[in-house]
Amino acid sequence: MTAMHPSASNRFSQLLASRPWLLADGATGSNLFEVGLVSGDAPELWNIDHPERIAALHRSFVEAGADILLTNSFGGTRYRLKLHQAEHRVAELNTAAARIARGVADASGRTVAVAGSMGPTGEIMEPIGALTFDQAQQAFAEQASALAQGGVDVLWIETMSSREEVEAAVAGAATVGLPIVCTLSFDTNGRTMMGLSPSDFAGIEKTLAPRLAACGTNCGVGAAEVVACIHNLAQAAGPDVVLVAKGNCGIPQYVDGAICYNGTPELMGVYARMALDAGARIIGGCCGTSPRHLRAMREALDAHTPGPAPELDAIVATLGEVSVGARAQWGGELSRLGGAAAGANLKRGSGRRSGGVLL
Repeated sequence: MTAMHPSASNRFSQLLASRPWLLADGATGSNLFEVGLVSGDAPELWNIDHPERIAALHRSFVEAGADILLTNSFGGTRYRLKLHQAEHRVAELNTAAARIARGVADASGRTVAVAGSMGPTGEIMEPIGALTFDQAQQAFAEQASALAQGGVDVLWIETMSSREEVEAAVAGAATVGLPIVCTLSFDTNGRTMMGLSPSDFAGIEKTLAPRLAACGTNCGVGAAEVVACIHNLAQAAGPDVVLVAKGNCGIPQYVDGAICYNGTPELMGVYARMALDAGARIIGGCCGTSPRHLRAMREALDAHTPGPAPELDAIVATLGEVSVGARAQWGGELSRLGGAAAGANLKRGSGRRSGGVLL
């Protein structure tokens, strides 16, 4: 795989070339809820209103061992910001997000890459919906430009579900000349909400121009499913593709009216080691992953001696059940019919998002 911007001066490219694995950070939304973010609010507004809280979260991840910080800009396209009457603030909010993370990374005393987080527009694209490719590309290009202006090292497209939006996001991100990472959320029985499997994604990635610096999966329905998806993606993508695993901290559950994740630091440490052995080179945590979880992941990876890829039975025994679809794909059944029954752990949980915020 050829990264778009292989320059030795790029921190992300440098880290990737010099290390066998990198630790990405944890959750943004669920950690910000702990310090006052209210469901339905746009966390991106805090880049201006409460920059010290965003910096403190980034700092806590760096102190836990993160090599990559994702900016607080997941909902930073004009379409997502329009929900908060802030569509005219794309440049301001994204540039601020990048500068906050850049400041923390540069003060860390070691090389920490800053990744500009770019989430879905929230719109449905043609031919099913009304959003055109050009409109989506322009929105992503606008966000990418602001993130680059703020000093990010890599553009990190995440939680995607459709081919059309992946292609538009990559085309928009490509306008600024930085490396690009893209992850999909395989949260619907081993596929994305729009029906893509890891094998489909591997095929799409080969057609992208520019090719991705890394690709993989984030969010989803638990650590076991993420590791299974990494195995299935590795089988389809081949050894030259850099894979990313950024799974949720266990399964979301409602407890006393609040969204909680059942993953312990110990479980996330095991997940990190299994994801590495399954083929991921960049490993982090998504919804529910606190600095405490991330520190356990760093310690687990630092102490780990790489081994053979884990068997499916070992993943299930250690991390929990996987969906019927992921099992079918593991066995080589890649048709849409394969594994079409509902997965055992796919209570998709309105808990995965709150007010459009990636938790």
